[in-house]
Amino acid sequence: MGTATDDGGLDASGKVSIALTINGVRTEAALPPWVTLLDLLRDRLALTGTKKGCDHGQCGACTVLVDGRRVNACLTLAVTRDGASVTTIEGLARDGELHPLQAAFIEHDAFQCGYCTPGQICSAAGLIAEGKAKTEDEIRELMSGNLCRCGAYPNIVAAIQQVIEKSSA
Repeated sequence: MGTATDDGGLDASGKVSIALTINGVRTEAALPPWVTLLDLLRDRLALTGTKKGCDHGQCGACTVLVDGRRVNACLTLAVTRDGASVTTIEGLARDGELHPLQAAFIEHDAFQCGYCTPGQICSAAGLIAEGKAKTEDEIRELMSGNLCRCGAYPNIVAAIQQVIEKSSA
């Protein structure tokens, strides 16, 4: 939807107009070009489930799904995702039912403080959609960009493995 101007898409106020589908809802915004997807979600749209951790793409707390793929929202400029579909932790549950990963995280007690949990779950949803992880070691490797300071890794892996096994059955 970007605004057509002679100065790279900026309107007179220095903002770029974009349209995204966020958790199934079309959302339009006019923002400065340096606003990250994370800041758009948290600060401008009040979707605070996605967490700001390191703000350098090293912890994975900000992981969301963009067009079904895992991305670190802190490293993604919102204007570069014009037209994309974004799913946050708030958008995974459907019709009042938890996403299978959310239910498995609860069942396996795959969180302690819970700060990393939204990013872990979104990353796991992307990982499952990619279809690359079949073994515990592959899950660990492909989830290595998501840190848990509490050390709930065994339970996180068990929850993900359960959902993979149920979805392939």
